[in-house]
Amino acid sequence: MSEKIKPRVLRFEPQVTFDELYRSPLRRERRYETTGDGTTEPQVKTVYVELEQPVVKSTGIRVLDEYVDYIAAGHSDVTAFCHSHGLRRSDIDSLLFVLTGMRGIDFRQRYQLRMMDELLRYTDLTPAEVARRSGIGSVNNLYLVTKRNYKESPVEHRRKIRLKGDEGRYKL
Repeated sequence: MSEKIKPRVLRFEPQVTFDELYRSPLRRERRYETTGDGTTEPQVKTVYVELEQPVVKSTGIRVLDEYVDYIAAGHSDVTAFCHSHGLRRSDIDSLLFVLTGMRGIDFRQRYQLRMMDELLRYTDLTPAEVARRSGIGSVNNLYLVTKRNYKESPVEHRRKIRLKGDEGRYKL
């Protein structure tokens, strides 16, 4: 008789939340500037201005901050990250669980999904570029991820989440 494995649950509040650790890839926002001296027809010019980036609060745990920077840059090879820091994969997974209450795989996948959603909604990046930049990897992986999580293709998902005026609203 096999015993069902119970999921681990923290019995205390996590030190940091996912939202505190997430760093958006969007860096510049579209704005419209009107030019003219009042005597001629005003001209509207599109410009992109740097977004005020929220101050990235260090968790005080350097390896966690470096891991978040690593996945924010679109890297997904946890084993390579661990190897470069002299860790085992289970070390980073345990650290994430203790500090966030999320399993390592859940944290990474949630990070990639949020980044994918932002890139699909607000940019004109191709699906291949979205897959690479979000850390999902390939167009095939992007397709599988959107089908599994949203029951639609990346193109269908983009159409569904994109509101009027969203395309090109932000740039990397």
